[in-house]
Amino acid sequence: MHDSDSFIDEVTEEVRRDRLWGLFRKYGWIGVLAIFGLVGGSAFYEWQRARAAAEAEGFGDAILAAMQSDNPAETMADLAAVGPQQGFLKLLLAAQAAEDGKTELALEDLRAVAADATLPGSLRALARLKAVLVAGDLMTPEERAAELDALATPGQPFRLLAMEQQALALQAAGDSAGAIAKAREILGESGVTSGLQQRATELIVALGGDPAAA
Repeated sequence: MHDSDSFIDEVTEEVRRDRLWGLFRKYGWIGVLAIFGLVGGSAFYEWQRARAAAEAEGFGDAILAAMQSDNPAETMADLAAVGPQQGFLKLLLAAQAAEDGKTELALEDLRAVAADATLPGSLRALARLKAVLVAGDLMTPEERAAELDALATPGQPFRLLAMEQQALALQAAGDSAGAIAKAREILGESGVTSGLQQRATELIVALGGDPAAA
């Protein structure tokens, strides 16, 4: 009886191996393709990442070289850029134009970045804030206040910097109490940087307020 059971087990095992081998011959190519797909996909991803890093590094080097040239604005304008790089390049061109006293040209570039829905929201918000900073008399107090109100809403990437500009605008308008209140509001925000904290504190002191007061 024992020998009979062993024989049956051996036959059953042999049949199982035959079935597995048959399944492998029939469907094994799927597993092979899956393995090649995983390896190939991983290699392609690494290649793309290395290529993107090389392109970003090349773009950064080109920007640095342009800024050190005799005519930074003209050199940067000739650089090839796409996507977010183009938005970043326009921000640099606007900064250079503002430095050269070409405020209208700077605002043109900044507003182009702010209106480009294909760019990251943080880049567009930065362009809007920069426009407020460089506009001068080309932006009315009402326009400036409305823009800062929008940029200072919760969730905006440059909310605290916009609030700082609101405090400075209140100071310029002679509203010392309002400026102090806004500066204290900044100090009560989470995530305030040490530099901004220092500037807000200095503003409160300069206006005769007590930074430690509630």
